[in-house]
Amino acid sequence: MIKILIIDDDLALARSLEIQLKAESHLVAVAHNVSDGMVALGEMVPDLVLLDLNLPDEHGLKALPAILNNLPGVTVVIMTGNTENSEAVDAMRDGAFDYLRKPLDLDELLQMAVKVESLKKKKSCKEETEEEPATNVFPLQMIGSDRKIINVHKQIGLLARNKITVLITGESGTGKELVARILHEASAPDQPFVAINCSAFVPTLLESELFGYEKGAFTGANQAKEGKLEFAAQGTVFLDEIGDMSLDLQSKLLRVLQEDEFVRVGGLKTQTLRARIVAATHRNLEKMVREATFRKDLFYRLNVVSIEVPPLRERRGDIDPLASHLLAKIAHKMKCQPLHLSTASRLKLRSGNWPGNVRELENTLIRATVLVHGQEIDADDLLMQQEDNQEQALKPVSGTLAATEKMYISQALAEHNWNITHTALTLDVSPTTLRKKITDYHLKRAEC
Repeated sequence: MIKILIIDDDLALARSLEIQLKAESHLVAVAHNVSDGMVALGEMVPDLVLLDLNLPDEHGLKALPAILNNLPGVTVVIMTGNTENSEAVDAMRDGAFDYLRKPLDLDELLQMAVKVESLKKKKSCKEETEEEPATNVFPLQMIGSDRKIINVHKQIGLLARNKITVLITGESGTGKELVARILHEASAPDQPFVAINCSAFVPTLLESELFGYEKGAFTGANQAKEGKLEFAAQGTVFLDEIGDMSLDLQSKLLRVLQEDEFVRVGGLKTQTLRARIVAATHRNLEKMVREATFRKDLFYRLNVVSIEVPPLRERRGDIDPLASHLLAKIAHKMKCQPLHLSTASRLKLRSGNWPGNVRELENTLIRATVLVHGQEIDADDLLMQQEDNQEQALKPVSGTLAATEKMYISQALAEHNWNITHTALTLDVSPTTLRKKITDYHLKRAEC
């Protein structure tokens, strides 16, 4: 629900819009000239102003700066019956959000209201976090509504109640560390999160990183140093790529998990393990156990509870919202306006095999953001990896454009539970166009 001010001297049109928008649960006020509109602006403080250009007391283009000055940040949408675009272009250059052509398409108007409501929510979130560090602008979250992602969230919720050891599995780039961080934030947000890449250290150095060392324990140990297990306190120690840990160090880690204690390198004093151990790997540890390259007893100690993060190709319905989220993060990091994806580019993203998963998707979008001209990313702007094995990639029903479009629209409708307005926003078309496509392709909602 948003607050909408209509400034239009067409009494019948204004009344009709008022009725339709109120039916959608929006708060609506109406003014028939600029003077009354400015009064209503101060009384109502609207989220959206629908401003006609041809008003009796002042032209809408001249009134636009005053509206924006009186209420900075308000969204103004121009309504015009002129067939030429010059006035609409001038209005958008002066700060208007968008324009609607008369006679108005009600579906387009309602879609516009949905956009403004979404902008209002984002603005509210930004205001709540503007005092926080930039790293908190995008809170830790797994984007998607696929059943497998929902199941991951459920597991995290259950595991947050205790400090049981967790093993996270999944292909490279799926977001295993993100799962570990979300679990940590849900269970011990005020405690340290310590991440260690087991493949980045030689065994001896990894041992001292984990357990710490006493002064004189080895050449160069001029003073004692606490290890990651000790520093983590009651937080989380995330052991990434646990499958690359040496067998010798695996046996030492096994003792830590069995006894809940450890000793610094070169030391005698026993330290109590208070942190939760979360391990992750893209390898098949069961196969490594059979090949005697990973300790069977350690595997069972780590695999008390396992969380499998699905690859991106198994949750293609999440690619659209995930891409939009990543574009927003990229824009924030680069201090630029977020780019938009065309319908063709969305289809191309959804049809990719994504061997590098979310990491590869993000890299692809970063590359497009840097190289694209304009504010929209088209299919040709997406430079994606091609695998020899394309059997897993999503393929169109046939080679025709119509068949591809039909398939894409059908999937989008299913993902949005046949909500026309939301599906149209995803597809970047008007609801009227979407309804026409549904009729043309004889699409029907599947019966439950």
